[in-house]
Amino acid sequence: MAVASLVLGICSLVFPFIGLGWLSVLLGIIGTILGALGRKNPAKKGTATAGMVMSIISVALGIIMWIACAACIGGLASLA
Repeated sequence: MAVASLVLGICSLVFPFIGLGWLSVLLGIIGTILGALGRKNPAKKGTATAGMVMSIISVALGIIMWIACAACIGGLASLA
């Protein structure tokens, strides 16, 4: 589970920058859960922690991107 969390954390960090913020949030939540479960294994605790941290960062980044897109669309709608 630790490796899966790390892979999902890496992938979810890339998605907000290519316009897939919703996928980043989804994968980040799954990666956070898997990271928390993976921390129970002492041999892979560091990998699970890294995956969990990256997943949490990607969830925050994805939400920020959603808010930024909503603000841009709202600004464009007020011009019309």
